[in-house]
Amino acid sequence: MNKSEPDYEKNAVALFRSSNTAILSTLSKSTNNYPFGSFATFASNSHRELFIYASDIAEHTKNILNDSRACVTIFSVKGTGDKQASERLSIIGDLVRVCKEDVETSLARFYKFLPESESYSRIHGFHLYKLEIVKVRWIGGFGQIRWLNTKDWISPIPKWQKNETAMIEHMNQDHSNVIGSALKGVFDINDAKAKMMALCIDGYYILSSNIQYFIPFHEPCYTEKSVREALIIQAKLYRMHELF
Repeated sequence: MNKSEPDYEKNAVALFRSSNTAILSTLSKSTNNYPFGSFATFASNSHRELFIYASDIAEHTKNILNDSRACVTIFSVKGTGDKQASERLSIIGDLVRVCKEDVETSLARFYKFLPESESYSRIHGFHLYKLEIVKVRWIGGFGQIRWLNTKDWISPIPKWQKNETAMIEHMNQDHSNVIGSALKGVFDINDAKAKMMALCIDGYYILSSNIQYFIPFHEPCYTEKSVREALIIQAKLYRMHELF
């Protein structure tokens, strides 16, 4: 394994977790299976699954109902420099309807990250689709290109998932200083009222002035113990930024 590969994955995960918009490429039902690209919003769950909330009348929905193969491309263009040097992540797989048993919890998470989407639930014909991942391609800039290890992206559900709400409440009530110092240390934002809003294996999300920020862990965390240890590491790392 190339020694820089772990950095590729961490950078890809950081882009994946801090984004909620992408280009969705499907195979056009109406145009002889030519590629069809459209703008889409997405959310990720506690592990590395990706969801879109799509209308039955949307062209990309008609396409995936005809042929589930799809690619979601996430990208970040910063500044005025070379746009070809921008980071991008392409996740290839099959878009399938979320099963009835998982719709409620999956939609709740989707609404948490994209609250304006909740109004779509009152419109007939919106459904949640999950991307079943086949392959992942990362480009971090010129020469920084790799097909990532797919096994890392088809990760198990973390053991702490059922206790996520309680873990978040504990952090917000008893360790808000850790949340505030991480926000300051990573994003240089002072907000003593910032709150943890969601957890995932790769880190956690902070809500500050209605804006979401992703704080990464040093490695994926699948147990409550590993999450606790990761938060302790961050508390020490950002202690100099404590606001109170």
